[in-house]
Amino acid sequence: MTIKTDTKGAASLPLNQILAGDCIEIMNSLPEGSVDLIFADPPYNLQLKGDLHRPDNSRVDAVDDHWDQFDSFAAYDRFTQDWLTAARRLLKPHGAIWVIGSYHNIFRVGAAMQNAGFWLLNDVVWRKSNPMPNFRGKRFTNAHETMIWASKSEGAKYTFNYEALKSLNEGVQMRSDWVLPICTGHERLKDDNGDKAHPTQKPESLLHRVLVGSTNPGDVVLDPFFGTGTTGAVAKMLGREYIGIEREDAYRRVAEKRLANTRKFDREALQVSASKRAEPRIPFGQLVERGMLRPGEELWSMNGRFKAKVRADGTLIGDDIKGSIHQVGAHLEGAPSCNGWTYWCFRRDGQTIPIDLLRQQIRAEMENGPT
Repeated sequence: MTIKTDTKGAASLPLNQILAGDCIEIMNSLPEGSVDLIFADPPYNLQLKGDLHRPDNSRVDAVDDHWDQFDSFAAYDRFTQDWLTAARRLLKPHGAIWVIGSYHNIFRVGAAMQNAGFWLLNDVVWRKSNPMPNFRGKRFTNAHETMIWASKSEGAKYTFNYEALKSLNEGVQMRSDWVLPICTGHERLKDDNGDKAHPTQKPESLLHRVLVGSTNPGDVVLDPFFGTGTTGAVAKMLGREYIGIEREDAYRRVAEKRLANTRKFDREALQVSASKRAEPRIPFGQLVERGMLRPGEELWSMNGRFKAKVRADGTLIGDDIKGSIHQVGAHLEGAPSCNGWTYWCFRRDGQTIPIDLLRQQIRAEMENGPT
């Protein structure tokens, strides 16, 4: 692997590439504080003892690859500590990390994350709508995996696109239990022999939700256990930059072919719903300054019961009250508070128009320039 250097001698980021080799060594070679998000799907250390068979005695293609095998829990813990330390070094101050695992490893990983200085934000349960049955019939069917979402440190201003996730969920706040199917059918990648290319390939729907919810277009997303490239494919489609690390040649070949056939969505399609709090603050007085509303002009409550006059300083005056659009509205309604932007309207050519439309017009000009 060759990493280019800039004029100052610092290593530049190998964006939109799959790097071959050990994830810890490669992460330690990349610039500190350069990544916005890490999605990690580390070995689960399943501790399988012998083959697993279905009731008809056919063998289950379970995870028995060498990369998932460790000599002891202590060896797995050392590996976990080392890659988490390297990952935290790479994150920007307000970066975040997602780690996915099963009951075999996720509790050990979670403790290691806290010990490494990460600040846990949520654990999210991915409930599989089509899980593999428990063929032995001696335990519950393993129908979920757990993801831990954490910021780099306590108090970090991590990305959380709350409104976008709410929109994905038909206007209802997104919960921490996600019902999504495992990879089947056309999404399940195959190798040249027609077999599963990877035993634990994650569905694109899972990464879509993670990246829409916790990154923005242009962010750098690193996956240190890249596998067949689900993280990279979804990042590319959503206009994020990706860096993949994968030591297995067979997985890299599949991922490279997959990414070559992946296309980025158009710019307009990448826009997501934003929180009202994230939008630029527009003082009501700016509407008066710009002549969109005139001093002395009357505003009417949305229910038509009350009216007030606009004053030159951007306040309102009613029969027995003066103050901001919020204060006057709350007083007239006898309410503890009032959103004046949605409460007051003005009249033009016989039509009643919410003042919030004027605010949105100013915001649109700020974003796109005047029309």
